[in-house]
Amino acid sequence: MKLRDRIGLGDRQQRIAAQAMQYGLFGMIAVGFYEGSVGVMVNAGVGFVITYVPALLERDYDINLDPALVLWITLAVFLHGFGTVGLPGAEAHPYRSIWWWDHMTHTFSASLVAGAGYVTVRALDEHTDAVRFPPRFTFVFILLFTMSFGVFWEVIEFAIALIAQATGAPSVLTQYGLEDTMKDLLFDTLGGIVVGLWGTAYLTGLTETLTERLGPGSE
Repeated sequence: MKLRDRIGLGDRQQRIAAQAMQYGLFGMIAVGFYEGSVGVMVNAGVGFVITYVPALLERDYDINLDPALVLWITLAVFLHGFGTVGLPGAEAHPYRSIWWWDHMTHTFSASLVAGAGYVTVRALDEHTDAVRFPPRFTFVFILLFTMSFGVFWEVIEFAIALIAQATGAPSVLTQYGLEDTMKDLLFDTLGGIVVGLWGTAYLTGLTETLTERLGPGSE
């Protein structure tokens, strides 16, 4: 089953939604520039660049992503970027004013990391008979891969916060403390579990495409 069948939107509708969020990210960059917010500009800017990765993969590596996957990627970075923008009438941006926003974005982002790990492992498994990854191993690998990336990300947040504090510069990423870090890792794990359980159903097409790009397999 393809992702678009599950979402219930046609390819054209999904592309329009993804493009709309791209424009939204560009608008966030403009808002950040107008307000002099480095954090908004950096987070929205990085997200805006990431939205063009699918087009880059198609152009340079002939890897065509399902429109639903493109929408998934775009939605993840859009939600993160939007979470750093102050809303009219709100006391703070969504990351601070909405308690579940950080949990949601971490789950979305972790699912992207887990999806990349899943597709890579499955492509290697199908590419050659020299290696074999049983389903249980694949599931555990996805969880460990996602959690490891989550820990790496938390370390980056902590380091950026320390550097900003030491230099007096504005921090582009915010570290809210140990309790928040543990919750982030918990929701990172949730994203990995979701992909581990349903990756086969919705990422098979991308796995087959990557397998073909690897070339002839070996015995």
